[in-house]
Amino acid sequence: MASAVELLLAAAPLLIAGVLLVGFLWPATRAMPIAWISAAVIGFAVWGMPADWVAAASINGVITALTILWIVFGALLLLYTLQEAGAFDRINQGFAAVSDDRRVQIVLLGFFLATFIEGAAGFGTPAAVVAPLLLALGFPALAAVIAAIIGHIIAVTYGAVGTPIIIGIENPLSIYEEAITAGGYASVTEFSNQVAAWAATYHALVGFLMPFIAVLMVVYFFGDDEDGALGPALEVAPLCLFAGISFVIPYWVSAWYITAEFPSLIGSMVGGAITVGVLRAGYLLPDSHWDFPPRSEWKDHWVGTIEPGSSNGGRTATDGGTQQMSLAKAWVPYILVVVLLVITRAVDPISAAIGNPDYGVEIGSFTVGIVLGWSNILGTEISNSIAWMSVPGFWLIVPALLSIPIFGMSGTQVKSAFSETASKLVSPFIALIFVIAMVQVMLQSAVAPSDIEVGMIQALAQATANALGPAYPFVAALIGALGAAMAGSNTVSNITFGGFQFEAAQQLGLPTQLIVGAQAVGGAIGNLVAIHNVVAALATVGLVGQEGRVMRLNLLPLIYYSTGVGILAMLFCYVLFPGLF
Repeated sequence: MASAVELLLAAAPLLIAGVLLVGFLWPATRAMPIAWISAAVIGFAVWGMPADWVAAASINGVITALTILWIVFGALLLLYTLQEAGAFDRINQGFAAVSDDRRVQIVLLGFFLATFIEGAAGFGTPAAVVAPLLLALGFPALAAVIAAIIGHIIAVTYGAVGTPIIIGIENPLSIYEEAITAGGYASVTEFSNQVAAWAATYHALVGFLMPFIAVLMVVYFFGDDEDGALGPALEVAPLCLFAGISFVIPYWVSAWYITAEFPSLIGSMVGGAITVGVLRAGYLLPDSHWDFPPRSEWKDHWVGTIEPGSSNGGRTATDGGTQQMSLAKAWVPYILVVVLLVITRAVDPISAAIGNPDYGVEIGSFTVGIVLGWSNILGTEISNSIAWMSVPGFWLIVPALLSIPIFGMSGTQVKSAFSETASKLVSPFIALIFVIAMVQVMLQSAVAPSDIEVGMIQALAQATANALGPAYPFVAALIGALGAAMAGSNTVSNITFGGFQFEAAQQLGLPTQLIVGAQAVGGAIGNLVAIHNVVAALATVGLVGQEGRVMRLNLLPLIYYSTGVGILAMLFCYVLFPGLF
């Protein structure tokens, strides 16, 4: 058992990151390098890690960060390409044209469109894209941000085509491969898929109410005080429940029977199509029409420097060129994404080939080709690689490039899409490299040759498990939420605390996939109050400075979600599924 001083030092990198990010509101680009330095110094001086292991662990983190950035690049390039082509505005119009009732628009855009964008792009993109769309429809800026952030939370665990699971869970847990295979799993990948499936179960049982909660929040805080909130919200409760269930059924089935890349994409596409079809057929539409109070009655903090109903990104919701594009054509690139990902993951000859290191050329410790790898980094036992054609980023870039001839885009539009994508990658590049390098140093402290057998993450997990005891499942999701709130990313939260949660579950004899699954859900919940995401969303509607107000309001759905998942985790671990690994 680690001493109190060792525990404090083991926690120091995480505490430093938390204080700088939350306490001093430093950007992650400044805070995480300092946190990494502290982890490296503590690993070397206190845990006795050799300098080459500290360096190799950090390089391992850089390789993982590059894998994530490859996915982010593809996701953002596709998004900005479709925005430049006007296809994204056409998709927005397709949703908005169903009804001009604000409650219905929250369900269709704030929930279905936001969850779809999360599944395709992730990394804070949904709120930053959907909020200005709602603003252009006439929503108060603050209401648009609240609706967009709340609406997409259920999709975050599988955002950017499954990145929080594929990179955030599978990659760091590879260090526990021996324990995982001893528990009956063929590989860490199989275990990660089980984590994704259980996370979807938590989400489905709690998150199906999120369309209703998003509507309730907007109606209550931005409606006419004389009307109250419960009545207008309850009037669309059947629609909200139908929408939530239409989403979570294909979402849950995808997580259990396909892979972690698809739940958010399939849930939003199938559920959205069903819900739109039902509404167009005249069912579930509210009897009365609900709108915001007259503009003259809006409170000052509801609006910023951009007026509701104004243009979005240089285009308006009535842009003639966009209106001429068919809705089916606008959806073609995203349909291609789903088709390509299914083919490259479900068809064995293809999926095996694009991720096979044998198709590369070995040059010493390096593999160059379809897989770029480095074995025994700096002479250590640490290895890592990037299967750049297997990673979803490649199959997001292909439809982005095909969109150029599909939509007849000009050179200026293409250049703008690439420029916008490149500009958005700078901050994540710096932050991800250092946060993942920090976590890798902490993880590798358990296996690096030294006199201390228990690693930094192990020591913290054991101490937390001992302190909380049987109540640990109830707070597992909150730990994940804390990580996401600090770092602004479900993926980073999973990388930071996935091993921690695994260790704690083993220490307490709890089903590891249930506890790590709660972590994956918690990482999504934390996005409700993640300062980075809130700032990005507010900036798109000209309302920078209202971060505290948004975070306070979003504490309400956060409490609901984390409490619901905590109760389910206790029930699953001790009553329904106590015999799982």
